[in-house]
Amino acid sequence: MSKTRKTVLIFGGFVAVVAATFYPIFYYPLTHTEDYRQIQKVNRAGINQEDVQPVGLKIWSDPFKPGTK
Repeated sequence: MSKTRKTVLIFGGFVAVVAATFYPIFYYPLTHTEDYRQIQKVNRAGINQEDVQPVGLKIWSDPFKPGTK
């Protein structure tokens, strides 16, 4: 195998591994927001936000709503 071909395969393998790592961390949650919204409803069901939020900090908001930060 030529030196150039080995370099391309190594670099391509590295790019593939990085892409495979980022898929479940970044891309999947962006494409399945409704699933994560339902999970958060269940996780936050019995929590009163005013009781757990430190004084002076903004109350939790829905990160999936447009216009909220």
